[in-house]
Amino acid sequence: MYTREELRQLKKEFWEGFGLFCSEVPALKRRKSKFMLYNTKMKGVELKFDATREGAFVILEINHSDAARRFELYEQFEQYKVLMEKNFPDGLIWDFAYIRECGTEVCRIYTHKPGIDIHRRIHWLEFYRFMSSEMLKLEKAFRQVKEAIE
Repeated sequence: MYTREELRQLKKEFWEGFGLFCSEVPALKRRKSKFMLYNTKMKGVELKFDATREGAFVILEINHSDAARRFELYEQFEQYKVLMEKNFPDGLIWDFAYIRECGTEVCRIYTHKPGIDIHRRIHWLEFYRFMSSEMLKLEKAFRQVKEAIE
């Protein structure tokens, strides 16, 4: 087991390593900003990464504070499910009532790579490859449907 400080340091090293990995990815080299993430220019919609003991996650999160608007946005994305999943052979996971660790309810559309553990440095390259390639695909899918939803 890790102490809190050791876990904080491990996560810091993981994300720094991910930054270095992304700086070497040809598709990301020419971009001013590596990923869109919080800069979707759509209120209540963010793209996120998560790396845990359960695996790697690449997420489109709808976290609008107004629940009605949040569900409306989720339903609008769902109308474009076929287009959103075009580059995801195994599809995406659609969860309209995901509860975060802090207890907040959000809607999530995401992809997941199980079987890897952030606590095992030997898995980090798998995390990095999965997260960078899947985020590029999720960003592309988001851009394709964003105009229709707005």
